Amino acid sequence: MTGAESTVAPVPLLNAANLLTAARLVLVPVFAVTVVASGMTHAGWRMAACLIFVVASATDLVDGWIARRFELVTSLGKVADPIADKALTGAALVLLSWYDRLPWWVTVVILVRELGITALRFWVIRHGVIAASRGGKIKTALQILAITWYLWPMPDAPAGVGPWIMGAAVVVTVVTGFDYIAQALRLRRPTR
Repeated sequence: MTGAESTVAPVPLLNAANLLTAARLVLVPVFAVTVVASGMTHAGWRMAACLIFVVASATDLVDGWIARRFELVTSLGKVADPIADKALTGAALVLLSWYDRLPWWVTVVILVRELGITALRFWVIRHGVIAASRGGKIKTALQILAITWYLWPMPDAPAGVGPWIMGAAVVVTVVTGFDYIAQALRLRRPTR
């Protein structure tokens, strides 16, 4: 075998990045049960739910970094990672709305955008990948911050900041959604 014929070892399916993604998926029902146990009134359970949410959200940052840094990107990870993200965020938003902490229209707007962009990414996957943009990363950070703010029990004055953070998250969520649609249409445009 010559140098030009060298082979690249396949990435193992069972790796640190995929295990973190799996852990995030496992934490989703644990998080949901904790929120339900809190009834969004019991401070201790709310703190526990908030901490679980923060830990689960942090695994998203870490698993992506590990996958890129150590070349552990797998097809499973590419599919499971966004599913785990949407499951965690979706569960949090639905529960916050269920307990009247967040208007349902906010939850619907964010979830429609998230599910729509995920579907859009699969629609164009043969033509190219729509990578997460800086705006998309800001959107994710704002959503996580807003949800964390709503979950943590705090006095009325600081709690009043939550809707402003969520408002910013909704605006960035919608704007970046249109940006991703434009990218998808460019990818699907036939080349001449």
